[in-house]
Amino acid sequence: MIEAEALTVRAPGGRALLREVSLGVAPGEVMAVVGPNGAGKSTLLRALTGELRPAAGRAAFAGRALRDWPPRALAQRRAVVSQRVALAFPLTVVEVVAIGRLPWLGTPEAARDEAAIGAALRRAGVAALAGRSYATLSGGEQQRVQLARALAQLDGAPPPAALLLDEPTASLDAGHRAALLGLLRDLAAAGTAVLVVLHDLNEAGFVADRVAVLQAGGCVGLGPPSEVLDPGLLRRVYGLPFRRLVDGALLPDFAAARSAAP
Repeated sequence: MIEAEALTVRAPGGRALLREVSLGVAPGEVMAVVGPNGAGKSTLLRALTGELRPAAGRAAFAGRALRDWPPRALAQRRAVVSQRVALAFPLTVVEVVAIGRLPWLGTPEAARDEAAIGAALRRAGVAALAGRSYATLSGGEQQRVQLARALAQLDGAPPPAALLLDEPTASLDAGHRAALLGLLRDLAAAGTAVLVVLHDLNEAGFVADRVAVLQAGGCVGLGPPSEVLDPGLLRRVYGLPFRRLVDGALLPDFAAARSAAP
């Protein structure tokens, strides 16, 4: 479904931002991508959406290279929620969500635009904000509106469908983080392939069927959270000791790290 085959991405000066990363996300699966700052998480997502062109390797969707997909056909099957979205025009929340229906313009599915937009607003928990100016919203509210826009876009998508998200919980409070992660699980249960970049390791352990751990542009761990989110591996990746609590949660041991510091 979502495939990276030995993906390598380089900065304009030639430095490797991503080095031969291979992974795949199947329909009905949530994959979380984690790693320290600068590990290549957002670069991987941007390569998998076609925003960045790899120097080597292949990014594909449903077995077909991204470059071979007509943009509209791809947009009818795959939606992306980026970290930050700047709008050039003053739009209301409902107008932003309606942007998600543009790939369906002139098709029979366009008859469902109003219903799809309403359902997306409700599922993302932003129906009460529908008439508000997007520019006046908090960062967390804007993030939830962008999620609603993606949900509206995928409403009616022919299978297989996919959703890619870059740090969607970064600006959210605890309650909205839990709601969003639960929604991602619901989408996967309905057959959507979900790839999500996260910073919080416990969020990754909760939501993901599999976790990819990136470090310095390479994938150093890939598998079920119970295997990959290992305190030993995490210490090597983050340079910080971790403890696993009785309930399975991971806790960074800041005190031990500080006492070990020179």
